[in-house]
Amino acid sequence: MLLLALDTATPAVTVALHDGTDVIASSSQVDARRHGELLLPAVDRLLAGAGRPLDAVTGIVVGIGPGPYTGLRVGLMTADTFGLALGVPVHGLCTLDGLAYAADLEGPFVVATDARRKEVYWARYADSRTRLTDPAVDRPADIAERVAGLPAVGAGALLYPDTFPNAHEPEHVSAAALASLAAEKLAAGEELPAPRPLYLRRPDAQVPKNYKVVTPK
Repeated sequence: MLLLALDTATPAVTVALHDGTDVIASSSQVDARRHGELLLPAVDRLLAGAGRPLDAVTGIVVGIGPGPYTGLRVGLMTADTFGLALGVPVHGLCTLDGLAYAADLEGPFVVATDARRKEVYWARYADSRTRLTDPAVDRPADIAERVAGLPAVGAGALLYPDTFPNAHEPEHVSAAALASLAAEKLAAGEELPAPRPLYLRRPDAQVPKNYKVVTPK
């Protein structure tokens, strides 16, 4: 097994290789505006540094969000393209699950990433492998009672200390955590989610309401 994992649902452009036992290489760069520019070169460097050709990859793992529309689709489209070109399966994983796995906390906690617009993408977890709620997007003040007293991880938690006073790193997801979680689930015979995006809200760019369609005469 050689899994190539990637995620662009947060400001981190993160990639990793996993051989079914361990992470053998990983890389992360934080730049919310350059996902498309950074991702493919990062994959090239990762493979070269690990001494593995692209055609040695047997499966792709991609973070499916939730995340902003523009950044998230870069990772998903890249994963789909690799899967088609190599003829290998493409597995999705919730980005929040990757953060929870990396946090390795015992007991209930919350994962929250920055959703912009003064909102967070978030979910509650029983432990680092068990999500209790579906991912959601909300204003921190609106969920304060539901997350009160719980430790929290992620950039969203760190941004809003009034709602998440007990916030910890990791700030962003790592592909290394996604790859490790995917390898663990696959080894246990679990079926991973399809590589379809969790946007949770409409994209910022929309057709103007009074847009006038011009047809040729």
